[in-house]
Amino acid sequence: MSKTGLRKTKSLPLVSRLFLSHLLVMMVAVSSLVIIGKLSSPRFFVLHLQQLEGRGVTLRYARTNLIKGFETAWNRSTFWAVIAGGTAAGGLSYWVSKRIVQPLTQIEQITQRFAAGHLDERLPPSEIPEINQLTTSFNRMAVSLEDVEHRRRELVSDLTHELRTPLTVLRGYLEELADARIEPTPGVYQQLAKETRRLERLINDLQELSKAEAGYLPIHLQAVNLRPLLESLVQKFSDQLLEDGPLLRLECPDQLPSVLADPDRVEQVLVNLIGNALTYTKTGSITVRAWTEAEGATSRLPQLWIAVTDTGIGIAAQDLPHVFERFWRAEKSRNQHTGGTGIGLAISQRLVELQGGQLEVESQLGIGSTFRFYLPLA
Repeated sequence: MSKTGLRKTKSLPLVSRLFLSHLLVMMVAVSSLVIIGKLSSPRFFVLHLQQLEGRGVTLRYARTNLIKGFETAWNRSTFWAVIAGGTAAGGLSYWVSKRIVQPLTQIEQITQRFAAGHLDERLPPSEIPEINQLTTSFNRMAVSLEDVEHRRRELVSDLTHELRTPLTVLRGYLEELADARIEPTPGVYQQLAKETRRLERLINDLQELSKAEAGYLPIHLQAVNLRPLLESLVQKFSDQLLEDGPLLRLECPDQLPSVLADPDRVEQVLVNLIGNALTYTKTGSITVRAWTEAEGATSRLPQLWIAVTDTGIGIAAQDLPHVFERFWRAEKSRNQHTGGTGIGLAISQRLVELQGGQLEVESQLGIGSTFRFYLPLA
């Protein structure tokens, strides 16, 4: 057995060490009292007798008996005082030690259950301020870890669900090709390539979302004017629209104040928002707007707002709280045949937050949706 193991084996429990430390302090105090009293009390008593004799009181024949009687009385009273005081102090020390160790023992038991996988365990509040601070910190950590574990399980479940569809399609085609039940036409290979690209996008988006949620995604903040970026994106998407498709337009002042942002990440967010609007807006219009705080923002901080508004199918009110969840799709407004991975909005929300902004949504079913976010001014 190692020295560390021997040391742990021989060490006393905390309650015993606290109790012994209290007893040691009490013994030192009592010993000091007895020794000092033993040495000084007779001397002070003799001085008192001398003062009495100086006032005319005759104590010549009784002085020796008085001193011996005083010493006897002092010894007896000290003995019983030490017995009574030691008993009371020992009992009080034991009680205090138990009161201190009891919450620590409870903390040990709960942390062991927590480590065993019971993530819903929480520490109760304590009357001791220092232990109560420890309790608060542990409970805050426990809530965070429980949330992480919940997210992990959701991610695994959602990822399994998302991977099942393209993998099933790939396996079906490959089995049909292997059994020569279908011809290896270019259309079949195009479908196989489409499903593999979907898997590739899903993996890339998951990796980026994981980095964003963990805070590892690089964000290079700088003072930037976003108007050229907005014009470029609107022009690029407009060139891809069909004649019978929605009208894409930009509503933006000629001069925009600079914002503190990462232009590449802002472009990534806008590409996702405009792309989603185009996917779910077959006719009508899609408007990209930009305005400063003075034109409608309610916050006191200087901000630039950017919104993407469409006249598409919209989102039902009961689905709005879930819009930014990973792999979320409403039954009517979102489906797995659009080619998306279902985590673009989750990535966009995190990217905006990492730049000091916030992404919001307003929508009415059958009327359209507005996704808007703000960025702090430089």
